[in-house]
Amino acid sequence: MVIFDIDPSRYDAQLEAKRERIERQFARFSPPTLEVFASPPSHYRMRAEFRIWHEGDDLYYAMFEADPEAPLQRGRVAQRVVRVDRFPVASERINALMPQLLDAIRDEPLMRRKLFQVEFLTTLSGEALVTMIYHKPLTEEWEARARELQAQLGVSLIGRSRKQRLVLDRDHVWERLEVDGREFRYQQVENSFTQPNAEICRSMLHWARDVTRDVTQEGQDDLVELYCGNGNFTVALAENFRRVVATEISRTSVASAQANLEANAIDNVHVARMPAEEFAQALSGEKQGRRVTAMQLDECHFSTVLVDPPRAGLDAESCEPLMRYQRIVYISCNPDTLAANLEQLSQTHRVTRMALFDQFPWTDHCECGVLLERR
Repeated sequence: MVIFDIDPSRYDAQLEAKRERIERQFARFSPPTLEVFASPPSHYRMRAEFRIWHEGDDLYYAMFEADPEAPLQRGRVAQRVVRVDRFPVASERINALMPQLLDAIRDEPLMRRKLFQVEFLTTLSGEALVTMIYHKPLTEEWEARARELQAQLGVSLIGRSRKQRLVLDRDHVWERLEVDGREFRYQQVENSFTQPNAEICRSMLHWARDVTRDVTQEGQDDLVELYCGNGNFTVALAENFRRVVATEISRTSVASAQANLEANAIDNVHVARMPAEEFAQALSGEKQGRRVTAMQLDECHFSTVLVDPPRAGLDAESCEPLMRYQRIVYISCNPDTLAANLEQLSQTHRVTRMALFDQFPWTDHCECGVLLERR
């Protein structure tokens, strides 16, 4: 369901319902007391995207929600358009920019004609990147006016159309997250995955640092990280280990991870662009090559593995290599696939820490963190 209005006074009740659900779902694994990290009840999303709906001389932001009263369309529940003039789950910067952008282009055919979608990406410090997506070619005249609009709004602006991507200034923002008294800087690139809830991201980084602190033996233990993305956890955990080897398949994310390591002056991390399955083969000696040699795996003593998979979780074949490590830090955006994976992982490991991160308030979605230690 599309959310365009919320009641912050109900936040504690919805979070308690999630806590009870997670405790019931994972009781069979005998976890310790669930650690619960609350989100701000409003203005917590750092990114948002909207369709642009045109009605005569007017245009507005739109989302879609199911319309169960309408006839099925090709066997699917029909959807209806919902006008969104304000979006309190999004950051205050996004809410301020929403009307400013439309007011600036409403009477300009050059800028509004065939504008299809607008995407916002913001940071806690107020940086903003706006992407305007069109169903028409973007001309030099459009670019000239867009540069004026960029300066007027105080944002970085990108124009997209079929086979076109015009970056007027830059294609990223820099998020700054203070965690445990330290500031970490993260490059967040347009149209690539980043944690949407910055405050909850801070909580996740604090928790991951805490569960891996003081786990190394005389500073000689190393961390292997799968699905590292733009280095969100990599950057924050590097100081807890002698060395970190992280893998990621997305070229854009790997480039961002490298930029983030440099921005935070971290020199004990190697990021490899490699699927998790191939990395497992490299660890077992089944895969060789230039990228494997660069990782210097024979010099590593991996005590801990961190995995942050997609919603689909891991299959049995992918879980099996994790069971070789002393500790498994599992970050999950889908409790159902996490529970399925724990059925296998708990054969060799026990759950010693578990957390609920309310990444997506006012929805049924839960983000969880689990620390498993070898039995």
